[in-house]
Amino acid sequence: MYTELLANIAILVLSGFVGFAVISKVPNTLHTPLMSGTNAIHGIVVLGALVTLGNVSDPSILTQIILFVAVVFGTLNVIGGFVVTDRMLGMFKGKKPAAGASSADTGKGGK
Repeated sequence: MYTELLANIAILVLSGFVGFAVISKVPNTLHTPLMSGTNAIHGIVVLGALVTLGNVSDPSILTQIILFVAVVFGTLNVIGGFVVTDRMLGMFKGKKPAAGASSADTGKGGK
C-alpha cells in the first residue's frame, strides 16, 4: 500500500517538474493562447471526477470532498480558459465608431 502511494507521489512530483520545464520554454507571446486552450482541455478532470464519484461504492467523506473540490476547480478552470480566450480575441477586434458620429466629428472629412 505504501509503495503505491510513494509511486503516485513520485509521479506527481516528476510531472510538476516536467510541466514547469515545458511551460518555462514557451515564449510570452504564445503563453496566453496556449494556456487558455489547455485550460479548456481541463474538462477531462471534471468528467473524470464525476465518473469516479459515480463509480465509487460507499465513498468516504474524504473521497467525496476531494472529488467535489476536483469538480469545482476543474469547472472554474474550464470557464476561466474560455474567458481568457474571449478577452484575448476581443483585443484583436476593431473598435466600432460611436453611433451618430459624423466625419466632421472624427476629423476625417472636410477640406
